[in-house]
Amino acid sequence: MDLETQAVRAGQVRSQFGEHSEALYLTSSFVFDNAAQAAARFSGAEEGNVYSRFTNPTVTMLQERLAALEGAEACLATASGMSAILATAMGTMKAGDHVLCSASVFGATVQLFGNILGNFGVQSTFVPGAGVAAWRAAIRPNTRLLFVESPSNPLTEVFDIAALGALAREHNALLVVDNCFCSPALQRPLALGADVVVHSATKYLDGQGRVLGGAVVGSKKFINERILPFLRTAGPTLSPFNAWIILKGLETLGIRMAAQSARAREVAIWLETHPAIERVFYPGIDSHPQFTLAKRQQDSGGAIVSFIVKGGREAAWRAIDATKVVSITANLGDTKTTITHPASTTHARISAEARAAAGIEEGLLRVAVGLESVNDLKEDLARGLVR
Repeated sequence: MDLETQAVRAGQVRSQFGEHSEALYLTSSFVFDNAAQAAARFSGAEEGNVYSRFTNPTVTMLQERLAALEGAEACLATASGMSAILATAMGTMKAGDHVLCSASVFGATVQLFGNILGNFGVQSTFVPGAGVAAWRAAIRPNTRLLFVESPSNPLTEVFDIAALGALAREHNALLVVDNCFCSPALQRPLALGADVVVHSATKYLDGQGRVLGGAVVGSKKFINERILPFLRTAGPTLSPFNAWIILKGLETLGIRMAAQSARAREVAIWLETHPAIERVFYPGIDSHPQFTLAKRQQDSGGAIVSFIVKGGREAAWRAIDATKVVSITANLGDTKTTITHPASTTHARISAEARAAAGIEEGLLRVAVGLESVNDLKEDLARGLVR
């Protein structure tokens, strides 16, 4: 089936009541026919639901639908995007192992790899730029993971997934791609050469800013042997209610991503001509350094536009504060357009040196374009963009 059909139909299992919408199973546990069945379920000898920390019918429907959309064998849903990254790291690395991560990633991801996992003996190197040569130079014999966001947050760097996947396999490591900005509606990293895909389902998969969620997508062997044992024991579990909300969001994923991407491209083109703007970052316009690569890997440039306002933090904050339509919030992926200043919000907890290495300048703003009128968005942003 095509992606649009899978987004609406994949994974659904109806109960004996024949419901048309996916059922919401709000239960912590499940009843067994007898003691033997309980033992078989707990041991894994018999498939079936045991306890909603790691098995729930509503969550399973979401997992199967997202796996179908990503072209994967299996998926495991988690409580948030960061818990999906944590589960991937904890399921694949131990003390003494090494992770290569792009320097241009979400601030919490930098904190996780650079600080929290470092307390448990995991070594991290943050690679600047998208060039494969730098990654090859930084890889070590104990490297187990290569981690990228493509496009990255917030500078929309695009990485050559096929080349990095080949490099990872050459060194017996895994390439993990955070597909949050594109979603499977615009990009399928596994088909391009990635081993694992992670998602913050909070963003475009839900699409309306309602709930938190995450997911890890990959081979059945990887999910069952690496991720499920961690989830089952540690419990960063997605609730059935949140899974049900995200299932509803997936039904409109393709339509939303197409419409929001088209609006974002128009906003990016307009910003490039504005005298108060120093630089625009958007993979869907030819001024982007990886424009050709983005065209090859993605169906469109996506819905995120970042840009540097001349005048540093003062000018950037003035542009934010002048908005009347756009929401001032660090979340993204909503049908409502949002704006944030990464240096003082999403990347505030990392060091000034790390921000500089990641290209997070004081004048940088990130806009996640929603479904409002493009003319209204341009008028709203223009209020505070003065020379």
